[in-house]
Amino acid sequence: MRWGFWEIILIVALVVILFGSAKIPSMMKNIADGVKVFKKEMKEKPAKSTTAKKNTKKRVAKGAK
Repeated sequence: MRWGFWEIILIVALVVILFGSAKIPSMMKNIADGVKVFKKEMKEKPAKSTTAKKNTKKRVAKGAK
């Protein structure tokens, strides 16, 4: 489905009516902060998981001895 000009205008108008123009910037700031945190965690996650795998292998090797 392809969104046309009038559909987008209608959605924007409904959002402004429902939430008011004063609340929209604060909502966008909250969404942007959430995206930043998500990206930060995605960058950190692989480093944490590889470290955890190495530690697990060391524990298994120590237990086998």
